[in-house]
Amino acid sequence: MLTTTLTDAERDALHETYRHLHRNPELSMQEHRTAQFIEGRLDEIGIEHFRCGGTGVVGIQRNGDGPVIGFRADSDGLPIQEDTGADYASSATGTLPDGSTVPVMHGCGHDTHVSSALATAGLMARQADGWSGTIVWLFQPGEETAAGAAAMVDDGLWDRAPKPQVVFGQHVFPTVPSGSIAISRGTAMALADSLKVTVLGTQSHGSQPQNAVDPIVLGAHMVTRLQTIVSRELPPQEPAVVTCGTFHAGLKENIIPDRAEFTLNIRTLTEESRNRVMPAIERIVNAEAQASNAPESRIEEIYRFPRLYNDPERTDQVIRALQGELGDDAVVEVPPAMGSEDFGWLADSIGVPCVFWFFGGFAAENTSPPVNHSPFFLPDMEPTLSTAVRAAVTALSGALAQR
Repeated sequence: MLTTTLTDAERDALHETYRHLHRNPELSMQEHRTAQFIEGRLDEIGIEHFRCGGTGVVGIQRNGDGPVIGFRADSDGLPIQEDTGADYASSATGTLPDGSTVPVMHGCGHDTHVSSALATAGLMARQADGWSGTIVWLFQPGEETAAGAAAMVDDGLWDRAPKPQVVFGQHVFPTVPSGSIAISRGTAMALADSLKVTVLGTQSHGSQPQNAVDPIVLGAHMVTRLQTIVSRELPPQEPAVVTCGTFHAGLKENIIPDRAEFTLNIRTLTEESRNRVMPAIERIVNAEAQASNAPESRIEEIYRFPRLYNDPERTDQVIRALQGELGDDAVVEVPPAMGSEDFGWLADSIGVPCVFWFFGGFAAENTSPPVNHSPFFLPDMEPTLSTAVRAAVTALSGALAQR
C-alpha cells in the first residue's frame, strides 16, 4: 500500500513550489518560464520529459511493466489584477493578442494543480518499489482559452508518449470544503462555445435617426431575443446558458455608429443541446438584422470547449478508492457543472476514458469564499494542497499494478 503522506520536507517543498508558481503566473500559451520550472523539477525527480504544444511539458515516469495512466495539470494564469494581499501575490504582467499589457494572476488555482502534481510525482518516485507501470504527466498550457489540450494533441502528444488506459485530472474549487472531493459520474462539465457578433448598421448624426440603421438598438434586440432560446426553445429539464458578456458600440453620444460588437458564451451539457442552441443563435441574429433592414451580421467563433465525460466504471473505481483514503463523507457526488474544461480532449482524442474531480480549496466555515477568476481567489494552502496530493496518489495507485 502506497503512502499518501508527505514528509515535513516534502510538504515544505510543495508549499514553496506553490508560492513560486502563484507569484509568477503567465498567460495562456505563454507559459515559458513555468514550463522551464516544471522541467527543472522533473529533472530533479529523475523523470524524462519533452515539450509539447509549445509551452506544454510531458513527463514520462516509467517503472516497469504495467498499465499506462495519464495525469493532467494545467498551468496558465488569467488577465486579472490580484487583490489577495498575500505576501506571495503576483505582480506579473503579460501581453494580450492585441498587444496590450495586462496584470496576470493565478485566479483559477492552476498553481495548486501543478504544484500538487509535481509533489505527487516525487512521492510516487520515492515509493517506486510499491507499484509498476507508467505515469504520463501532462502539464498542459492554455486551458483558459481551450487551446492547450488541442495544441498538445496536434503536436503529436500520443505519438510521442505512451498511450494511457485512462487519463485523470483534478481542479481546485471554492464551494467544496477543503479536505473533500466532489465528483460526477457521466457528464461532468459543459461544452462551451464563445462567439463574437458584429452587428452592421448605417452611421448618422444622432439628431437624424431616420438616416441611420442603428446597430445599438438592433444589437439590444438580438441580446434580448437570444435569452428566449433557453426559456422558450429548450425543455425546462435541459440545462443551457446563453450569456452576453460584452457589448461595445460607438465613440460619441450624438453619433449613431455603423456597427456594434457583442460576445456570447454558450454552455450546454450534450451535443444534442448544442445542436439546437447554436443554429437558434444564428437564426435569431440574422432575423433581427433582416427585420431592421440591416446588412447581415457577422458571427465568428472565439473558442470552443469540448465535453468532459467521466467514464462511469472508472469513476466508480476512483470514488471507492478516494472514500477509502479520505472517508465516505469527504467524497461527494455532484451533478454536472456548467463550467467547462478542455481536459476531456486529451482522452477523447484517442478514445480512452477519463475521470476528473474537484478538491476543496476553503474551510467549510468560510461560507462566502472567493470564486474562481476573482481577484481575491487564494485557496487555503492546507489542507488543500495535501488533499490534492492524497487524491492523486490514491487514484494513481488504484490504477497501477501493485508490487
